[in-house]
Amino acid sequence: MADEKRPILSAQERPERGTRATKRMRREGLVPGVVYGGSDGASVTFKVDSRVLRQVLVDGSALIDLEVGGKKRPVIVKDQQIHPVREEIIHIDLLEVRLDEKIQTTVAVHVEGSEEAPGVKEGGVLEQVSHQLNIEALPTAIPDAIVVDASSMEIAATMHLSELDPPEGVEFLDDLEETIIATVVVPTEVEEPEEIEEETELVGEEAEAEAGAEGATGDEAAAQGEEAAAEAGGEES
Repeated sequence: MADEKRPILSAQERPERGTRATKRMRREGLVPGVVYGGSDGASVTFKVDSRVLRQVLVDGSALIDLEVGGKKRPVIVKDQQIHPVREEIIHIDLLEVRLDEKIQTTVAVHVEGSEEAPGVKEGGVLEQVSHQLNIEALPTAIPDAIVVDASSMEIAATMHLSELDPPEGVEFLDDLEETIIATVVVPTEVEEPEEIEEETELVGEEAEAEAGAEGATGDEAAAQGEEAAAEAGGEES
């Protein structure tokens, strides 16, 4: 059953198969797709305008009503292929779901309030570790994203999944204690250039001192040589 709150993705049936037909569709601005999980177990192929598809996905709704072949069916995104250069969707897989049965899926994690975190204000860097979470819920209860408030994180703090309250009707499937959502990393101290310059100067001074010592030794040897020559001359006279 359709719901006014859910976006509707209008698509066309896709009888064409094969690489050549797929390339032609993409040139025409269409994205090929497949919807799995029908009541009869059969998959349905479709094609959809790339701009329409992009707009529906940008809206961020986890549950979509796919309209194809004169029928509306509630679906979620199962997988999507992105062009490596143009970053456009080139294929999409959808999964038809029953609204009265719980399903397992993944949802994105959005961390907010990092600018207000005391640890960040003290110079720390907030790093988001988990970008997706595995959940179980009825399709109608699947959130668009799990929003996390990081505004109270101190320096060197670590936020685990156990600290989050799941949305109503949602169960977290990841390990509550082992799953890290975000951390505030202490910045690494960098050696100051002045210290390096001081070390360079010290090395230079030591080298000069050694050179001076060698020079002094040479002078002493020369002086001793002159004294010996003078004594020898005196004996001869």
